Amino acid sequence: MTVGIIGLGLIGGSMAKILKAAGYTVLGQDINPETLRKAIAQGVIDGELFRKDIGSCGVILLCVYPQGTLDWLEQNGECIGKGAVVMDTCGVKRVVCAPAWEIADRYGFVFVGGHPMDGAAKIGLDYSKDTMFRQASMILCPREDITLSQMSLLKKVLSAAGFGRYELTTPEHHDEMIALTSQLAHVVSSAYVKAPLSLSHRGYSAGSFRDMTRVSYLNETMWTELFMDNRENLLSEVEGIISRLIPYRDALRDGDAERLRALLREGRETKEKMDREDRR
Repeated sequence: MTVGIIGLGLIGGSMAKILKAAGYTVLGQDINPETLRKAIAQGVIDGELFRKDIGSCGVILLCVYPQGTLDWLEQNGECIGKGAVVMDTCGVKRVVCAPAWEIADRYGFVFVGGHPMDGAAKIGLDYSKDTMFRQASMILCPREDITLSQMSLLKKVLSAAGFGRYELTTPEHHDEMIALTSQLAHVVSSAYVKAPLSLSHRGYSAGSFRDMTRVSYLNETMWTELFMDNRENLLSEVEGIISRLIPYRDALRDGDAERLRALLREGRETKEKMDREDRR
């Protein structure tokens, strides 16, 4: 089967490398001609995905930003084969899925919202890896009318890419959860790394500092689009963490060791409960 991949950066490039090695014919597009040239020269893809070839793809993976995803579907939807399965990889789902389903209905293909739960701080084809998605989780937002055979086709490709777990959910629940588990972490990391002493951390920091600052190394253009697309959910989480920090501040200000100890115990017990649930 031929798989089309739109966007040959970190995610799309990694998908291409893995699926090509798994025996699929992989055709690709990228807005950057140099990236496309390099992908062909390095054997990451079998060749360029021209408009005339789109109909030959059984599965198409859209590995671009949310607006870029919708623009590509509007411009090329009529070329997609009837019954082909198209999946995006954007970090938000509500703003993508609803209009994408309308386009899919218009042209007769199947659209599934997707979000791979893996990545890296540095972006671009040069940082793509053929081990990127090994046993990673893939969140899928299919519409209720998707058939078993269509879902099986998509999962076959995703399993070949290395994914080991699937979460099926709605675009609304996806965006609510991702605001906490991903987007808030990036906001907090970005704010934390701006502390006046952070540039003097060498020799005074270990795992905690590295872990807390790791995701501040981000693509601000992409993350701004994702944050604004999920603004209501993310704003709620930012306001929530601000409110949860206030008791810690007050305990320190008041010299209240017992209150501080209770707050820290609550955090430890919550983490222990979360880890027990993860092991189930």
